Amino acid sequence: MNIFKRVLVIVLQCTWGLGATLIGLLFFIKYRKRPHRLYRGAIETVWDNPWGGLSMGLFIFTPDAEAEYQSKVRVHEYGHCMQSILLGPLMLVVGILSAAWGSHPYFINLRKEKNIRYTSFFIEAWASKWGEAATKEPAIWE
Repeated sequence: MNIFKRVLVIVLQCTWGLGATLIGLLFFIKYRKRPHRLYRGAIETVWDNPWGGLSMGLFIFTPDAEAEYQSKVRVHEYGHCMQSILLGPLMLVVGILSAAWGSHPYFINLRKEKNIRYTSFFIEAWASKWGEAATKEPAIWE
């Protein structure tokens, strides 16, 4: 990704995606002692949180896990970063839906009982597809 595109990602996340970016900044501050790096214009933090991954505007959080799994989650979360650029303030609604699908006991049990992939939910499939399209790397599809 060239420097222009990276700067554009940052500018869009700090303007149109400001709401999600500010929430992401709070998570970044909380996990400030964890490893960080720039990834295609986003700020990636490797955290030790059992949630797996999280994307909030300019910030993506990936699990402290085996390298291949972490990489696939990174691509998926970058897809959410791209969604944030498109949706701006509406991304907060997407974030609430995504969080409910990922962590509410009803949906956790439903996925287990019916053997439904996490990315079967349209928001999550969209994130993996866009992440793969933007990075040309494989995303998580579990």
